[in-house]
Amino acid sequence: MGRLLGPPDLMLAPGHWVRRELIAWPVDGVPTGVDPSGLDWCLHASPDGGIDPAAREPVSWATAEVRFDPDGLPPDVLAERPHLRGYLALRLDPETVAQAERLLRGQVVLSLHQASGRLVNAGSLQVPGVLDDIYAAATRAELGLRWSDRTPTLRLWAPTARDVRLRLWRAGDDLRAPGQALPAARESDGCWSISGSPDWAAARYRWEVTVYAPSGRRVVTNQVTDPYSLALTVNSTHSVIVDLADPELAPTQWCQAAQPRLGHAVDQVIYELHVRDFSISDKSVPADERGSFLAFTRDSLGTRHLKRLADAGLNTVQLLPVFDNASVEEAKDRQHRPPKSDLRAAPADSPQQQRLIALTVANSPYNWGYDPWHYQAVEGSYCSSLASAEGSGRVHEFRAMIGALHGLGLRVVLDQVFNHTASYGQNTKSVLDRIVPGYYHRLSPLGHTEHSTCCPNVATEHAMAQKLMVDSVLLWARDYKVDGFRFDLMGHHSRDNMIAVRTALDALTPQRDGVDGRAVTLYGEGWNFGEVADDARFVQARQGNLGGTGIGTFNDRLRDAVRGGRPFDHDPRGQGFGTGLFTASNGAAVNGDGYHQRDRLLADTDLIQLGLTGNLRDYWLPSNSRRMFVRGDELDYSGGPAGYASEPDEVISYVDAHDNETLFDALTLKLPAEVPMADRIRLNTLCLALATLGQGPVMWHAGTDILRSKSLDRNSYNSGDWFNFLDWTMTDNGFGAGLPPEVDNGPKWDFFRPFLADPALKPAPSDIAEAHAQALDLLRLRASTRLFRLASGHAIRTKLTFPVSNTAHQVPGVIVMRIDDTVGEPAQHDWRSLVAVFNATPLPVRLAVPGLDGQHVLHPVQARGHDVIVKGARVEGAWARVPARSFAVFVRPW
Repeated sequence: MGRLLGPPDLMLAPGHWVRRELIAWPVDGVPTGVDPSGLDWCLHASPDGGIDPAAREPVSWATAEVRFDPDGLPPDVLAERPHLRGYLALRLDPETVAQAERLLRGQVVLSLHQASGRLVNAGSLQVPGVLDDIYAAATRAELGLRWSDRTPTLRLWAPTARDVRLRLWRAGDDLRAPGQALPAARESDGCWSISGSPDWAAARYRWEVTVYAPSGRRVVTNQVTDPYSLALTVNSTHSVIVDLADPELAPTQWCQAAQPRLGHAVDQVIYELHVRDFSISDKSVPADERGSFLAFTRDSLGTRHLKRLADAGLNTVQLLPVFDNASVEEAKDRQHRPPKSDLRAAPADSPQQQRLIALTVANSPYNWGYDPWHYQAVEGSYCSSLASAEGSGRVHEFRAMIGALHGLGLRVVLDQVFNHTASYGQNTKSVLDRIVPGYYHRLSPLGHTEHSTCCPNVATEHAMAQKLMVDSVLLWARDYKVDGFRFDLMGHHSRDNMIAVRTALDALTPQRDGVDGRAVTLYGEGWNFGEVADDARFVQARQGNLGGTGIGTFNDRLRDAVRGGRPFDHDPRGQGFGTGLFTASNGAAVNGDGYHQRDRLLADTDLIQLGLTGNLRDYWLPSNSRRMFVRGDELDYSGGPAGYASEPDEVISYVDAHDNETLFDALTLKLPAEVPMADRIRLNTLCLALATLGQGPVMWHAGTDILRSKSLDRNSYNSGDWFNFLDWTMTDNGFGAGLPPEVDNGPKWDFFRPFLADPALKPAPSDIAEAHAQALDLLRLRASTRLFRLASGHAIRTKLTFPVSNTAHQVPGVIVMRIDDTVGEPAQHDWRSLVAVFNATPLPVRLAVPGLDGQHVLHPVQARGHDVIVKGARVEGAWARVPARSFAVFVRPW
């Protein structure tokens, strides 16, 4: 803000036009000691960006006096925009207010002068607030493409545009030609619309928008694809007119397979999967369908793997982004990949593999897809052919995948990325900002686009940005039968955004819409950072703010306590409960001495125990680290409350995901090198169990059940098929594929080299099969009883205890959880009581457990299961005996 009092720079926008009659200006935009009421304030508006606020007769549409309001900004404005607290309030006269719509079609600048006429300061104005005020009716508009009696109507919201035309290319037209220019009609809500004819079906189009662009201080004419595009040409050069209700776009299985239903949101067992990863290496899939949506429709090794998981208890597949992204080359003949022979020839610890992959990034067929281009269109690179990526083929193939997954009994959750776009301003892949410049993206105090998400941040607190978010979610749920949504960086959205999404979904009915929107689940990343942190701009949709909504957030507390360390640690060898902290030290200095490790282990134990309750804020936990009972929200995590949920469906437990190292890679980095592979497998299963047998939904990263490795890559978003390898033959887990890409991993290469070079750390096919079999039993165990899936915080608080925590019986590295169905709510479950013992230590344990008796037996799933070692777990009176690096569940029948 200190730049405000230098020479006026109209590329900066420190002021906010928040309502028709009201402007907010920062206090530090006025010289210290100067009374703002004694200044002359002027609003300048120009059609072409030629304003000079120092000139006596500026070239402008209007120069209007502005009145300083000593009462400041009204409370309702500050409630909507708390970051404007302390700003000065300025009022416009009625004549200027009446011209606001016209003035907003050009450059708007506020200047302040001394009584002598000398310019004191000047700056452009941020206009989203006044646009929301004037064009509030647009939130009810039907944007994009709509059909009525076979006639298409296209509608675009562009309130600041001077002119809007539709450029149309009918079927067979050369897209290199200019296309037919058709004028659109301006509507009172800021929309422009045009109706066509039945022969527009399959036509290509773009909007041609003439608008003032603040980024260049000039009027531009942009040809832009439709932000509400339903289909696109290859590489998204043009939007395509399609009718989603066309029977030709409705595969039989998609029509006939019922959407799987949950008994309750806590029942979710989620498998996070990337479409291309699923089949690109699966030779049982036809070659032209590998990496595509259609691979899910085949009887393949991959679909058989999913079927095994589903039969054991998995019920949901969460797909990484499948909307149109801006990174992947969609034309297969233009895609570049390094020769596999060159990749295979390099040693396991070589930097050569990542160098070869880096050379092909520009035209790579691979990306996670977190770079949104069009929110309502399917990504074309996942289509089986160039022809199917062109237009409506995307719709058919994506629906075929949905139908196939439903046929396997699996719900489908889509990863949504409304917190940012791939580009902004006048850049080629910018859409929203070339239609309504300065509106859709969140701006800094000086008017620069914020990038705290890594990319241009979308301001979903603005009405029409929220509308895009809500409309897109409804389309995927209603027109594609999607069962749930995961929101990337959800903490950058407001709680009101998420409630609006929830409310809109709840209004969908099977009778009218073909789907029950109330069954659609919502969860996301509730991280608290960036310019919105600590509710700076609105009440965020972050951890601790979503109580009572049924919207979940990922539980990083349990994740970090199980794995050890934090995702961005310099030294990745920091250990946790499941990776040998104190009980099997790896000797790394980052872990501290034995006393420090023991203290940390006790604190991690507390976090895991709280995670097993669903991370409830009001659960009274017998704390090992505090040596007293503490509420969940009194337990510390990184200086804040560990417990934040009101109900168990508000937390998603997990120990690995697409971000950061896989669970196998984390175990590799953190365990002592001498730990045998058999024990690594057991700890892999134990870590998964700490998430899976806790209350609330659980998510597994695809392949975690088969020891998936990314060769220690912590951020494989563009690391290609090589580092994202997923092998359903269960022959190769991907470890030892070379040093991971230097851009994100280079500073840790010295840590990685000895691990990658050690052949003993690469599992054999028999090891992978063993891990998979243990994981299947874990899923069966969770599915076998509702005691692991209690549906309310009250039931958890009354039934679930940790009987040895903070007692003389507590063993470091061991957790005992008891669920007693004889107390609290009426019993509706299979067992009178259940005792789960998690032993992460390298030694078998025998410990006394209050409430345990000779009538408890090893759970039938484990007693009849694959794991021979855990079958040795048993109850001896009031004592439990559990093998090393194992978990055992003992049950007492009614």
